[in-house]
Parts: sequence; structure tokens; C-alpha cells
Amino acid sequence: MTLSYFMSLLMFTVVATITPGPNNLMVTASGANFGYRRTLPHILGIAVGFTVLALVIAAGLGAVFERWPVLQRVLQIVGATYLLYLAWKIWRAGQVKMSDVESEQARPLTFWQAAAFQWVNPKAWTMAITALSAFALPPPLHYWSALAVIMMYFVVCFPCTAFWALLGQELVKWLRSDRARMLFNTTLALMTVASVSLIFI
Repeated sequence: MTLSYFMSLLMFTVVATITPGPNNLMVTASGANFGYRRTLPHILGIAVGFTVLALVIAAGLGAVFERWPVLQRVLQIVGATYLLYLAWKIWRAGQVKMSDVESEQARPLTFWQAAAFQWVNPKAWTMAITALSAFALPPPLHYWSALAVIMMYFVVCFPCTAFWALLGQELVKWLRSDRARMLFNTTLALMTVASVSLIFI
């Protein structure tokens, strides 16, 4: 594996990870509503959850879906349902007054919730399958190149996702009224609902 291989892989994973998708929309909303520090478990959950997902796909889960495509359709339906639920949570977070954001009733996603979400996140599946298909080399380098893809995603996932959480935290400084926050969260919620269509394309 050459330096040009790793540079190409790095550029691919950064572009795939930093572009808008369900994860980035949710951490933006979380950064805006709860701040960067309280969003860290969410960000870490994404990084770890996606890495595990990519490992399982590399181990042959794609072949299982090819044999039993109904399993993939069930997963898509579950993913769509959960995304709609998360969109509702984002919208509800916008209804919480700024003075109540630190209350016990206003909580961001936990590490385990974010990690589990990767299994029903359509963009996560697409990213992992596409990267492994494009950058996994033939034997005898197949396993090492697949591991390189997975580790590259793990390395770039945290900073790219953290960027969106910090963006949300900075944006909220311009949203000084509860009404402005409500409109902001409603917009993110609607974008999350729109992303559900990606599952069925």
C-alpha cells in the first residue's frame, strides 16, 4: 500500500464523514442545545459504533444481505422509524427554554444510543460499503487494506463529527431567543426527516 493509496483513502473518508447526514445533523442540534462538552459521548458513540459496523461489514455481513435481502429491508424500515423518532427529539429540544437546557429532562444522546444508531443509519452503511468496495485490495493485501479503511474512518470520524457539534454550539450564540432556537431545531428536524428518503432510494 503506497502513500498515494493512503492519501486517497484519507480524502475519501474525510469528505464522506464531514458532509451532512443524520449523524452530523443530530450532533449539530445537540451542540446547539446542550453544548460541545455534553455532546462528547454522542460523538464518541458515533466513532466507535461506526467502526464496529464497518468491521462486521468487512467480515462478510454484505454477503448475508445478498442471500437474504429481506433482512436489509427490515433494517431499512427500522432505520427510517428511528430517524423519525430522533427528528421528533430534535424538534422537542427546540421547545425547551434556554433556562431549562441544563435540567435533567433535557438530555443529549448517550454513548450507547449513538453507537447503536449506526446500525440503522443509512449513510453509515453506504459509507462503509462504498469505502470497503473501493479501497479493499485483492489478496494478499485484502485484510490489511480493509483494516486500513476501518482505522482511517475511526481516525477522521471524531474530528469531522466534532466540527458539527462545535458549529451548533457557535450557532446558538446567534439564537438568543427561544423562538429562534425553536426555528433552528425545527429546520434540523425537517432535514432529518428528509434524510429518511435516502433509505428507500
